[in-house]
Amino acid sequence: IMVTQLDFAEAWGGICHAGYWFAAVVALWAFLYVLNTLSWWIIIRSQKETATPVPDKSKGLRGAMEFFWLYRVTISGFALNYATPGGLMGGEPYRIMSLKRKIGVERASSSVILYVMTHIFSHFWFWLLSILLFVVVRKVTMPTCIMLIVTAVVCLAAIWFFLRGYKRGLAVSAMRIAGHIPFLKRWAGKFVSSNSERLAEIDKQIASLHNQNRLTFLLAVCLELLCRFFSAFEIMFVLLVIVPDISYWDCVIILAFTSLFANILFFMPLQLGGREGGFLMSATGLGLTASAGVLVALIVRLRELIWTGIGLFVIK
Repeated sequence: IMVTQLDFAEAWGGICHAGYWFAAVVALWAFLYVLNTLSWWIIIRSQKETATPVPDKSKGLRGAMEFFWLYRVTISGFALNYATPGGLMGGEPYRIMSLKRKIGVERASSSVILYVMTHIFSHFWFWLLSILLFVVVRKVTMPTCIMLIVTAVVCLAAIWFFLRGYKRGLAVSAMRIAGHIPFLKRWAGKFVSSNSERLAEIDKQIASLHNQNRLTFLLAVCLELLCRFFSAFEIMFVLLVIVPDISYWDCVIILAFTSLFANILFFMPLQLGGREGGFLMSATGLGLTASAGVLVALIVRLRELIWTGIGLFVIK
């Protein structure tokens, strides 16, 4: 679609015309990563100390310098997630390995699992709220109504599943599910038998956030949800170049549809094609031109590549 339908001269002109708006897009994500880090930070600080000895526990996670260290790990974790297939296959193990030296493997594992759960949990809330927003600001046709109802049901089911996971933990359940998968049965059985106490401790840490620290749990979720809504300004900054009267709420709807479509294709490295297709369909669905949708996709992709490069660079 990009090769056959995109007016490259118009797209290049839009990129050149973006100017300082592109700088604003890149700078916006420096702020959004602060919100992501703050959400992970309060999850870590709310957890109880692990009984497992920590090699350099004296460092801990205290003070502005340690927050900056966690900020760097957050950026690198997202960079690895962008660059590897399987969605969470790259960044999350890196986060655990980086953090376990400071707070122990159980707290590191549970905090990363909790943060990933919170990150995904906020996505489902964002999509659900975006459905309500679409109904308020847009005319709903019968096919659109059916699609919105199906999406809402899936989001509500996912929210219920995550709340259940927050209450009981997910580590042991995940290993039990793995024990029923043909190629993982033998490995999962051995892993559970040799790490049963560690898995139980991880689940205990996960459950404690929701059951004992409700305020911390709500704050972490709200920060991640706020991050989703703030990230809609990225689309708005780009579209202001070619559509001066673009509405912020339309940008939220574009982001919601695009992120939903792209996450369905989570197994593709950099979500290649999925995100561009999502921008194209959502933009044309709201009455914008196809070139506008592809221009947004190109600018967002350039921003993503810049931050992926930064994240990979600061690993060392």
